[in-house]
Order: sequence, then C-alpha cells, then structure tokens
Amino acid sequence: MPKGAGWRIALIAAFVVLSCIYLVPTLSPNLPEWWKGMLPKDKIHLGLDLQGGTHLVLEVETAKAVEGTLDLVATDLEDTLNSKNLRFKRISRTGSDKVSIVVYEKDTAAAVQKLIKDKYRDYEIIPTVEEGGMVGVALRMKEQDIQDRKDKAVAQALETIRNRIDQFGVSEPVIARQGINQIVVQLPGIKDPQRAIDLIGRTARLEFKMVKEGVSPTGGAIPEDSEVLYEKHTDPTTGATTEIPLVVLKKALITGDLLTDAQVRIDSQFNQPYVGIEFNSLGARLFDQVTAANVNKRFAIVLDRNVYSAPVIRERISGGSAQISGNFTEKTASDLAIVLRAGALPAPVKIIQNVTVGASLGKDSIDKGLMAGGIGVALVIIFMAIYYKLSGMVANLGMVLNILYLMGAMSALGATLTLPGIAAIVLLVGMSVDSNVIIFERIREELRLGKSPKSALEAGYDKAFLTIMDSHVTALITAAVLFQFGTGPVKGFAVSLSLGIMINLFTSLMGTKVIFDLFLHKGNVKKMSI
Repeated sequence: MPKGAGWRIALIAAFVVLSCIYLVPTLSPNLPEWWKGMLPKDKIHLGLDLQGGTHLVLEVETAKAVEGTLDLVATDLEDTLNSKNLRFKRISRTGSDKVSIVVYEKDTAAAVQKLIKDKYRDYEIIPTVEEGGMVGVALRMKEQDIQDRKDKAVAQALETIRNRIDQFGVSEPVIARQGINQIVVQLPGIKDPQRAIDLIGRTARLEFKMVKEGVSPTGGAIPEDSEVLYEKHTDPTTGATTEIPLVVLKKALITGDLLTDAQVRIDSQFNQPYVGIEFNSLGARLFDQVTAANVNKRFAIVLDRNVYSAPVIRERISGGSAQISGNFTEKTASDLAIVLRAGALPAPVKIIQNVTVGASLGKDSIDKGLMAGGIGVALVIIFMAIYYKLSGMVANLGMVLNILYLMGAMSALGATLTLPGIAAIVLLVGMSVDSNVIIFERIREELRLGKSPKSALEAGYDKAFLTIMDSHVTALITAAVLFQFGTGPVKGFAVSLSLGIMINLFTSLMGTKVIFDLFLHKGNVKKMSI
C-alpha cells in the first residue's frame, strides 16, 4: 500500500458507512425501536413540489396596523385627560394618520395641546381649528413613522405566522417575506389545508369587555360608548348554530397582549374542552381589579369581534388565571390555544393566492426527476467508460461516491429535497466527472512527455489542483448567494448545490486518487488505460 493511502482509504470508507447509516431513515419508513433509541432518525424531507401541499401568498393590511396604533393613542389620551380632569367632548381617529380631540373651551385646548406636545413628541400637532364654538386639536403621525410601523407590522406578522405554523406541526415549512407587504407560505405534505389557512389568517385579537346591562341590542339606540357583538351557540344534538346579540362597551379592559400561556383543558364536570389562559403580572393585576369591581356583572370574552362566552363574575378572581369556554371541540380548542400562545397578528392578512399541489402531481414530479437523473447518470457513465477506458470507470466510481455522500449529508441535516434540488444533483453528476476530465487531460499531457504512469498521475493531480479549487470556490459563492436571497425552490437548489460542491471537491481530489494509487503503488505499471 502506498504511503499515506491507509488513512485516506479509512476516511473514504468511514464516510461511506456514515452516509449509509444516515440514509436508512429516509429509505426505511418503519424503523425498529432499537434504531430509534441509538441511531440517527433525521431523514430527507420532500418539498412542496415533490409531496404536494399548499402554497399561499398573504397580503398584510398594513394600514390597519397604523390605525391600531392610533386607536391605542386615542385610548391613552382619553385616560390621561380624564386623570387630569380636562373636559373634552370627543377623541377619535380621523382617517388613517390622525387622532382628533374636540374640547369645550380654549383654555382647556391650550392645556391639552401642551400635554400632547410633552407626551407625543414624535407626532405633528395640527393647529387648532374652530368647530361650532368648540376647539379642535389633532395629532398626526409623521410619514416616516407610518412607513416604519407598516414595515414592523409585516415583520411581526411573519414571526407570528411562523410561530403558529411551528406549533401546528408542519414539517419543513417555507415562510418568507415577498415584496413590501406580502408573505409567502409553503406547507408541504399538509393533510388539512383549510384548517391551516384558518389558523394562519386569524387575527386573534383577544379582548375582555364589560356587557352593558339593561340595554337591548334590538330595542333602540345603542349608546355611543357601546357596540353590538354576537355570541354563537351550537346545539350539541342538532348542530344548529344560533347567534345571540350582546351590547358590550367598546373599550377593552384587558387585551390578549397580556397573556403568557394558553392551554387546552377538559372540564371535569361536563367533560368539555376549554382554553385555560395565564396573564403576566400586569394582566393578573388588572384582571384582579376588574373582577373585584364588577362582581355579579357579565364579562364578555371577545376574540376577533366574536363573543366566545359572557359569564357572570361571581367573585373576585386573583392569581392571573382565567378560562375561555364556548362549545369547543378538541381541534377548535387546540387551534385557539395555538393562536393565543403565538400572539395576535398586528394587522389582518388576506390570501391573494392559494395553490394546492396534489400528492399525485408530486409523485409524478419525483418519477420524472428520477428518470431524468437516471438517464443523465447512465449517459455520463457510458461516455467516461468509452472515452477514458479504465480511468473513466474510476471517475464513475467517484461519481457514485459523490451521490452517496450528498444524500447522506442531506439526510443528516434533515434537508428538504425539491425538484430543483434533483436538478442540482444531476448537475453535480456532470461537475464530478468534469473535475476528473481536467485531471485526466493533465495526466495525458504528462504521458505524452514520456513520464511514467505514476509520475504522470502525481503531476496531473498537482497541476489540476488550483484549477479545480478555483472553479469550485466560485460555484460555491454563487450557491451561497442563491441560498441567502432565494426562496422556496431556489433555496432547495442552492442547498443541494452547496453540499455537492464541497463533497465533489473531496472525492475528485482525494477519492479517485486513492484508487489510482492502489493500482500504481508497485511502480511496475508500464501503461495507463486513459
């Protein structure tokens, strides 16, 4: 055996064994228990284009996020003015960039304007405007602040949707921003796409509001500080749904922003699922104060403007825990808990594209991809065997090692294989023999100069080294750029290409050379089959 060949052979063999071990979970769906406990369990996941699933493009209604910010400012102003005994007639959001305040007297208006300047330094103060003998003051968001709020709304929506999908249990989802206010979501292999769509798009704004006692929702004018919402009831026998109108105060006393946890629990008395929620320290204190001040009054639990339940507060509730009940099934309770844990979307999202890829289409893609890859590999093997003879067969062996190592590495990383990923693998078949072609042509040049096979081999690998290294590094840079800025199928292509480039560098410069060294190490070979 030639000097130094032993450790190289051991390294190549070790990689072969490891690749085979990591490929077992991918090739065998039913692993024995002893394997699951000790050996690798990750496998190659199939992308949306190979196993079917759902492709969504969502548009975040960013203007609603700005309006939500202004609504919070209006509520805060109302509380602040009340606490300072500054009388006003109306505080309301005007359009999508202003909050208007109408006060009764000019002296009050001056005090309000001073307070606003001190508290909201980042807002423009609109000059006072006379309105029927009363004075108006307005705050306007600056254009840059509006754009920042919209940008943050999309980023927050992206993170919220990712959290929801992660808890939903979809394997290898693709969630990425597209353009200014769009989000692309790909859910491979999902069994219930409609449930996932409902889960993703739910705004999940949780509010606790007091029911306005003594006001009929159908018998006259609704007070200005109140609104009509509906509580749904489903008959467990017939499945019929009825809606009961309730008059509730517009102002929410507590919101879902103060939650720390939400879990599905089972009512021991009626064996019905409900959602138990936990508040943070501020939420617990507010909940304690609200329930203490409103004993024997109804408290509506509102999610996305739907009343889930409106129980009577029997006693003060301390400890920061509450429950949401409302004719849940296990699935609907679980979905509600997921969206509450993941947080509310900062603005509504609407689906502007919904494409479902069937499993049969995915299977057809796999079959065609494998056929194309098989034909490509076969043609390369035949060409190399004919043109470079026995040396070509060594290159073919290196190509097989390339594919084996690549699939093993993808399985070890739990990577996702897409149709473009298969294309990248086929491309790498060509790249693997291309490196050997460069080496073989160098060896031929050395043989023509009259060198012995062993000397020609060493010179061929040495002179081809920098050329092969340069080509692989530049290709790797391109793949890295594709991975960084690409989405979906482009990333799948970049992953397969990057791994393949690094593996090909190893097999072309070390794997095939070891085989040649084994044949030529005795030094009495007079001719190379090249």
